[in-house]
Amino acid sequence: MTPSDQAATATGEPTGPARTPAAEPVPAGPRSLAARDPRVPADRLLGELVPPRHFARESFDTYVPDPDHPSQARALAHVRAVADRLTAPPAKGWFRRPRTAAPAVYLDGGFGVGKTHLLASLAHAVGTQHAAFGTFVEYTNLVGALGFRPTVDALAQRRLVCIDEFELDDPGDTVLMSRLLRELADHGVALAATSNTLPESLGEGRFAAEDFLREIQALAARFEVVRIDGEDHRHRVVTTHAPVVAAERVAAVVGARSDATVDDFASLLGHLPAVHPSRYGALLDGVGLVGLTGVGPVTRQDVALRLVVLVDRLYDRDVPVLLAGDDLTDGLDLFSPEMLRGGYRKKYYRALSRLGALAAEGAAVAAAAP
Repeated sequence: MTPSDQAATATGEPTGPARTPAAEPVPAGPRSLAARDPRVPADRLLGELVPPRHFARESFDTYVPDPDHPSQARALAHVRAVADRLTAPPAKGWFRRPRTAAPAVYLDGGFGVGKTHLLASLAHAVGTQHAAFGTFVEYTNLVGALGFRPTVDALAQRRLVCIDEFELDDPGDTVLMSRLLRELADHGVALAATSNTLPESLGEGRFAAEDFLREIQALAARFEVVRIDGEDHRHRVVTTHAPVVAAERVAAVVGARSDATVDDFASLLGHLPAVHPSRYGALLDGVGLVGLTGVGPVTRQDVALRLVVLVDRLYDRDVPVLLAGDDLTDGLDLFSPEMLRGGYRKKYYRALSRLGALAAEGAAVAAAAP
């Protein structure tokens, strides 16, 4: 069973409100994520395929190459040229140039060198009405929600499809994405991809381009690998520590905010199978703070993979999280040592890192609240 299968229980054709939608008032009634069952139409799922909130204002002009690493300036020039090619008006007259295959580029680099910045800038330059931008997991979830052929038909209307954080940890999902990209390329859609990396992963953060090219097989010859060297420009220390707040404090902080929710951790995990992962973003509509009580270890892998998707959507939307739980002494406690050594370890470490950052924001909110 693939991660998409394990993390999804399809509930039919999604149906209601974009990836970073305007804030909506929290519905009346229980302020609980487990009390929500959002309906999301196909057009919203497709409309949410835009760069996440923290890259919404980025462009080629805001990418500042490190002069100590010339490959960054070369990558910027290369991706700009792809954007110029995709936005150039069609040639007219007798001397039109012969049609060539749509460009396909893979940005290969370590952690924090600006791969996602460049990918988001490319999508913005082409125009979000003409480009789709999503993570690998979002595309596999889209196929799970809409079906393979409707997904191809919808994405084939775009000039460009960007895949951030391409993953190779599950053969089934990799084959699915390879087939999807092949069909889109055959429709003349340009493709751009990056890898998902953590500092300790695969050679100091490098996601080997040869692994990517091997897995996409028939498409490999179409992709041009653009290498980006450099240091993490944000100088982040990836942590798996998650600050814990007392349950009474969680209740007080949540109770003082109209945009906050609070859930028992086990109850929320029990609710997630009833919501297709493609709707986890809609689950957070209007939510500015999430409180979780009774947080403890997750023992089942299918449950853990759903939690990973929810954490990704919280991170995309920059929603702080308050964590309370007697059984949680550190972020690593969420997942078992076996999970952290297994095939999905990169997913789990990414989730721990992101949840740790959101929990730190939540703890700061709690400290500042009356």
